Amino acid sequence: MMKQHLLPILTNVQVSKRYWHMTIDTSGMTDDIEPGQFFHIRCSEGAFPFLRRPFSIYRINREDDTMEFLYLVKGEGTKDLTKKQPGDTADVLGPLGYGFKLQPEYKEILLTARGVGIATLAALAQEAGQKGVRCTAILSARSKNDLLAAETLQDFGAEVHHVTEEEGTSDVESVETRMRDIIERKDVDALYTCGSRRLSRLNQRLAAEYGLPGEIALEEQMGCAMGACFACVCDLEEEGKYRSVRVCLEGPVFPLEKVVIS
Repeated sequence: MMKQHLLPILTNVQVSKRYWHMTIDTSGMTDDIEPGQFFHIRCSEGAFPFLRRPFSIYRINREDDTMEFLYLVKGEGTKDLTKKQPGDTADVLGPLGYGFKLQPEYKEILLTARGVGIATLAALAQEAGQKGVRCTAILSARSKNDLLAAETLQDFGAEVHHVTEEEGTSDVESVETRMRDIIERKDVDALYTCGSRRLSRLNQRLAAEYGLPGEIALEEQMGCAMGACFACVCDLEEEGKYRSVRVCLEGPVFPLEKVVIS
């Protein structure tokens, strides 16, 4: 059941040229929140933009009863969200969707993310650290200025590798070389990815080659976030057959090998 919450905003600050970071008080919530799930947030107090925006959970602070979001300022909705001040109320629906699963037998995982996709994987790295699962992350971005989550992941105990267009290290071939080294050297148990079609295809190929399980979090434009509008449909391939699913309802996290990436 979809729940609406009106929660106090604690902080909402710009952390780089394109990204903002918001912390919300969740002491009024009783819901269990999983890494990979998302919230549908009303960004503006006015009639426009009308639709809410989906935001992946960046960090879950259960002891402090807070939740954090890292968001890219892109359109009118996110521009309006930056105007919210501490003490204002966040109108959120959620938590929504199915999140990541860390299997009990996993001892070592590898995360790869591009841009704001790391906001989706950060909460997974947090949970891995809490469960004693070793985590390595490859973060890809336009420039060093956009590598916002590196320190956060390191705080969770993850080993972080940076690749950027600015340094000429983010091409698929370079990332593949790094991934192969980490997979073989650390005996990785599973792959997780978000934020880039090129990285997703690379993860699918290496998962198949090394016989590894994996999960992918899909980022799609959403209208309703409850499965009614069919604006966020993607295709899965299962046993040679294709079927369409709604990212908001059946996802946003799916088995890596099943997702058809265009």
